[in-house]
Amino acid sequence: MKAFSLKGRRALVTGANTGIGQAIAVGLAEAGAEVICAGRRACDETVSAITTGGGTAASVLVDFADPMAGQGLFDGQPIDLLINNAGIIRRADAVDFTEADWDDVMDVNLKALFFTTQAFAKAVLARGGTGAVVNIASLLSFQGGIRVPSYTASKHGVAGLTKLLANEWAAKGINVNAVAPGYIETNNTEALRSDPDRNQAILDRIPAGRWGQAEDIAGAAVYLCTPAARYVHGAVLNVDGGWLAR
Repeated sequence: MKAFSLKGRRALVTGANTGIGQAIAVGLAEAGAEVICAGRRACDETVSAITTGGGTAASVLVDFADPMAGQGLFDGQPIDLLINNAGIIRRADAVDFTEADWDDVMDVNLKALFFTTQAFAKAVLARGGTGAVVNIASLLSFQGGIRVPSYTASKHGVAGLTKLLANEWAAKGINVNAVAPGYIETNNTEALRSDPDRNQAILDRIPAGRWGQAEDIAGAAVYLCTPAARYVHGAVLNVDGGWLAR
């Protein structure tokens, strides 16, 4: 199982205070990585879960509503693994969607992701190291959805950037891949789960017959960070209970 160990590696997980980001941070720590948890709110719960389990973790406050907020995260500390999980969503009919809701989502989900990843890669390349990037994409990297125009556009963009960056950096020792979660029980999906009709329609479409848990995403993200995935570049791994296969 050596190829699945992250011992001696240091990871930064954005949006690690709750949900998918929290589960990924804990999973990385369980695989042996030292984890830095970044979020616009304190990640104390995540850090506590890691340290209680015998792992090493720290937290940093970063609000990715400023797309350039991640620029200094890689100064003075070598980071080997970057998981771009921070993201927001806005819901409204396309005819009513506002410019503010468009810009807010694109800034966090796509612009901040790119420039944070750029800063990470510059630091890795400058020290002659190796690294891995895992972006959190979505089913809506492949489908249109409804009432989430900026989210859909941003997640299509995440899939595209994942492939572009893999093309540029694969030969330089940086793996870039993405995980595309299906319908997961998180804060972002609370509105859907609270609507009985939408909730049932979604469940009826999922071959696994249930909503996913944040922990279901963690294993895929951890795998893409390990030496076992060293020849995996530009992949978007669907973790969706079979949704896209339907």
